[in-house]
Amino acid sequence: MKALTWHGKHDIRCESVPDPQIEEGRDAIIKVTACAICGSDLHLYNGIMPDMHSGDIMGHETMGEVVEVGKDNKKLKVGDRVVVPFTISCGECFFCKRGFFSGCERSNPDPSKAKKLWGSSPAGLFGYTHLLGGYSGGQAEYLRVPYADVGPIKVPEGLTDEQVLFLSDIFPTGYMAADFCNIQPGDTIAIWGCGPVGQMAIKSAFILGAERVIAIDTVPERLALAERSGAITLDYMDKDIYDRIMELTNGRGADACIDAVGTESDPSASWDARLDRIKVATFMGTDRPHVLRQAIHCCRNFGTVSIVGVYGGFLDKIPMGSAINRGLTFKMAQTPVQHYLPILMDRIQNGEIDPSFIITHTGSLEDGPDLYKTFLEKKDGCIKVALKP
Repeated sequence: MKALTWHGKHDIRCESVPDPQIEEGRDAIIKVTACAICGSDLHLYNGIMPDMHSGDIMGHETMGEVVEVGKDNKKLKVGDRVVVPFTISCGECFFCKRGFFSGCERSNPDPSKAKKLWGSSPAGLFGYTHLLGGYSGGQAEYLRVPYADVGPIKVPEGLTDEQVLFLSDIFPTGYMAADFCNIQPGDTIAIWGCGPVGQMAIKSAFILGAERVIAIDTVPERLALAERSGAITLDYMDKDIYDRIMELTNGRGADACIDAVGTESDPSASWDARLDRIKVATFMGTDRPHVLRQAIHCCRNFGTVSIVGVYGGFLDKIPMGSAINRGLTFKMAQTPVQHYLPILMDRIQNGEIDPSFIITHTGSLEDGPDLYKTFLEKKDGCIKVALKP
């Protein structure tokens, strides 16, 4: 089969690789009908996440048609159309039983590496380093899905691939970001990053009852899309973000702040962002948490900071004094996608949201390497790439 494979920094190739096979009784094989390039994939493309191996298959936003089912899988049958969560979860361990599917204790076959870095291992993920299981990803013609009687959700008749594909990651992640904010009537939510997850968080904040959403970015196309969703937009290269948020909230700060950027914040945004970039380049730091610092300072007393941008290691110069003395709550996670899937499928079916609004570019797997570059460089108004194998 054809697949997009990783071979180092900025080196993604469309290659012929062996077809996946059933390995365990609960597995399923799907023929991929749509997949996407995620902002998190750019961290791999930029070579900043550890333990990727040459030839690893990329991708964790995937859907398709079931073509083979393991002998112990009683949930799926050949011909079912499904969306596959990026989190691989057994459904039976301590965390899965409590709905914390992204903390699954069983799905990372070699948790020792993750434990050394993070203390414990989270769930295995598709196409996202050998720290998290070394699983082949879904930017391919076929995908093996472990624990396929727990993860995939069947797609109702009448919905297109484009409407449901992003249930695999960015819609649940953006929705969780807003859900973490415990939104109350009249609340103002500030969101850093108007990429795909940020756009879903904007929509979700309004769905969950926010009165105002302040969206922060500098890319014109992203800011324009945020405005079309009803957000007040701020260009961080044009205005002092802290001052503007204080002006908009009468000096109080946002009720909740969402970091939808993570480790690769723009080094040109501020002096501390430039210092972060220098530290990472000289191996004196692992991440660039400028956005998190700003979100903390811009959050009102006893507000919430919701973190869904990806961080990998040890964050430097975080203003914990501000957070502690002002009573902030931090909520963060890799998204337990399975927890949100039924809720969000209903919202799509009911017409509350059509996630396909985010797609700006489509292509084949052969187009994938060039589209990775387009997405990274934000060329041609690129906000989200969907691929059709």
